[in-house]
Amino acid sequence: MASTFFISDVHLGTPQIKLEKEKEKRLLAFLDYVSTYGERLVIVGDLFDFWFEYRTVIPRGYTSVLCALNQLRILGKELHYVAGNHDFWMRDYMEKEIGCQLHMDPVAMTIRGKRFYIHHGDGVARSDRGYRFLKKIFRSKINIFLYSLIHPDLGIPFAKWVSGLSREHTFNYGNVDDKDYIELAEQKFREGFDYVIMGHLHMPNFQQIGPKVYVNLGDWMEHFTYAEFDGENLHLRWWQR
Repeated sequence: MASTFFISDVHLGTPQIKLEKEKEKRLLAFLDYVSTYGERLVIVGDLFDFWFEYRTVIPRGYTSVLCALNQLRILGKELHYVAGNHDFWMRDYMEKEIGCQLHMDPVAMTIRGKRFYIHHGDGVARSDRGYRFLKKIFRSKINIFLYSLIHPDLGIPFAKWVSGLSREHTFNYGNVDDKDYIELAEQKFREGFDYVIMGHLHMPNFQQIGPKVYVNLGDWMEHFTYAEFDGENLHLRWWQR
């Protein structure tokens, strides 16, 4: 039986060139693995360290990864993209050109009779009040339109700089537990979900809560972790190839 794979927080496009090449190499090997053993891939946000999509321009780079994702679609694999806090300025490129079903908000899925609640995780922590305010500004259609009037040669470098600041803030979460995430998971379990999957914290975590499971996917900058649902059970795994 083919599996469903979940991955988040790859952050393609960070300034560390050597690390980027190794990360991309591992990611391409993982996507090739999904092409053989998967029926579905769910990207749970922040595949890119930055993404701002103009009407006719997308950020430079990522060609090999975008081609690999498109190949999954050609092979008949189901692709989903749940936008994270680094890449929610998306239009329709991923849907029209790559074949990803784009979800700008948390999404519920039923897979093999099991109910999944999938959320990137940004804004879940109670201490993230400032971000929740900024999120409304960043996702405003008016503000997105106004920013799109800036020439890409200016708009993209500036947004990359801001994105880097956000990523550094996220890494500071390393000493913070994810109790707010677990509380949200428990709430979703009471609503009937079997699995809750999140990312954002860059800290892999697998917790069995009664018959239910909460997973935080970690990242692909230090941990190289992903989740696999084989049709019966959900597993948190480390990519070591």
